[in-house]
Amino acid sequence: MKALRNVFDKIRPNFEEGGKFENYYKAFEAIETFAFVPGHVTHDGTHVKDAIDLKRTMFLVVIATIPALLFGMWNTGHQHFLALGQFTDLGAGFMDKFLFGAMKVLPIVIVSYAVGLGIEFGIAVAKKHSVNEGYLVSGMLIPLIMPVEVPLWMVGVATAFAVVIGKEVFGGTGMNILNPALTARAFLFFAYPTKMSGNMVWVSTEGQATVDGYTGETLLAQSINSSTDYIDQAGVAYGSVSDTLFAAFMGWVPGSIGETSSLAILLGAALLLATGIGSWRIMLSFFLGGLSMSYIFNLWGANPFMNVDPWLQLAMGGFMFGMVFMATDPVSAAQTNTGKWIYGFLAGFLGIMIRVFNPAYPEGIMMGILFMNVMAPLIDHYVVEANIKRRLKRTAVVA
Repeated sequence: MKALRNVFDKIRPNFEEGGKFENYYKAFEAIETFAFVPGHVTHDGTHVKDAIDLKRTMFLVVIATIPALLFGMWNTGHQHFLALGQFTDLGAGFMDKFLFGAMKVLPIVIVSYAVGLGIEFGIAVAKKHSVNEGYLVSGMLIPLIMPVEVPLWMVGVATAFAVVIGKEVFGGTGMNILNPALTARAFLFFAYPTKMSGNMVWVSTEGQATVDGYTGETLLAQSINSSTDYIDQAGVAYGSVSDTLFAAFMGWVPGSIGETSSLAILLGAALLLATGIGSWRIMLSFFLGGLSMSYIFNLWGANPFMNVDPWLQLAMGGFMFGMVFMATDPVSAAQTNTGKWIYGFLAGFLGIMIRVFNPAYPEGIMMGILFMNVMAPLIDHYVVEANIKRRLKRTAVVA
């Protein structure tokens, strides 16, 4: 680290006032403070002492996504080889599956960060302010909620839309009302729906012939078609709901890159909760909201999708990923403790409702969270107003 420190110290004068690259000082500062604690301190106003800054907070969230990312790489290769009738056993061809998945997933991650950080750095240099740290997380979340077959240029366009329209027009990190990663996915879904839905976007076959049993369907699509027994890409059926639930929880089913494994996602959730970064109130209320809606649908039972086991409803699709990484976004979520309970419960409740009521678009978690992002300030407003009224009543009684 000392050698790296010396490198930064040597080139710093070129970016300081009077240097030939002084206009790019903010870009240099962003790179330097990513590796080292900033060397400046505040002089006026409130001083907050803490062991972690915003950049380190964002970095911990990125670390929390790594289990889902690594599993997504393996599962991308697993689904690919299943579709080709190769390495059909879970333990077979581990490295072949992982390397194939890495070659498909890493370019999406690279494009996401290159486009997003490029725009962030450009805006910071133009406005002469520090680079916002928020995109460290969004740059990882965007690839994880994409199907593996999404074209790279679409990832770039969606990323640019999310950064510019979803965040910067509101003032940058801390000011956006919508989750940037979900904004990118919503943009792609409505602009290029055939690349974000259907049976052909979740499994990469690269133009090769597939086995007879190949369908490309996710669990959500199969559930809509009256099947609670998952049939994998090799045509092998799981014979019971419990077997299907186990497959969904472990994650060896088709789906968006980072959303399939509830186990990997919960490992990330454990880190977020242990460090106090993720809100346990939002996670728990989100879970309870989704579970409540699922049981209500089971009682109603008007169509086959309503009869899907409630626990399977939560394990499949993007529910768990939305609960852990999307709904808990500290900027677009509710800020008050009571508001977090209301916000989380309604996000999970509406997510399952949209998923079931609209079979043409079976994944409603994104829409449920985005809707509650918009409602979060209103929820906080009424929670604060209610607190003020209670305090005024207590004051009147004392007087």
